[in-house]
Amino acid sequence: MSDFAHRLTLDRIRDGDRLDLVADAEERAAVAARLDLASLERLDAHAVLRREGTTIQATGRVKASLEQRCAATGDPLPVHVDEVFDLRFVPAPQLAGGDEEFELEAGDLDILFHDGLAIDLGAAIADSLALGLDPYPRGAQAEQVLRQAGVVSEDEARPYSALSALKGMLDKGV
Repeated sequence: MSDFAHRLTLDRIRDGDRLDLVADAEERAAVAARLDLASLERLDAHAVLRREGTTIQATGRVKASLEQRCAATGDPLPVHVDEVFDLRFVPAPQLAGGDEEFELEAGDLDILFHDGLAIDLGAAIADSLALGLDPYPRGAQAEQVLRQAGVVSEDEARPYSALSALKGMLDKGV
């Protein structure tokens, strides 16, 4: 992955290393394009690395100032992200058949695999940023635009809402 790539070789990572990563304009543009953001003005992260053999744990914060597009209107919406992350990089499992499946437990969700040579902390942080974003951001005009397009709210879409409306019409003698 080329956006915000910060590949750290395992042989140079020491337990307790502290890193400050700041995305430059080119990296921010690449992350913005990948995440379909209107803009990404700031992306930085602070991490502390813990090492236990070939397992690397990175804990820290990712901060970003960006604009997402409203899901209904496409208008830019200012967003500030300040997310804590706790990532574990472990060696990729060696699967015998190649097509073998394995199950992840809830505690495995922040585990990333590495090739035994290096980790890409920047890519993992960009992914953490993506997970911290609202997948369907809505601006002030969103409800009006959606209503004009015929989209109903969740309350209006409930199974008994249509029956309630029909009952109301019957009560009025329509």
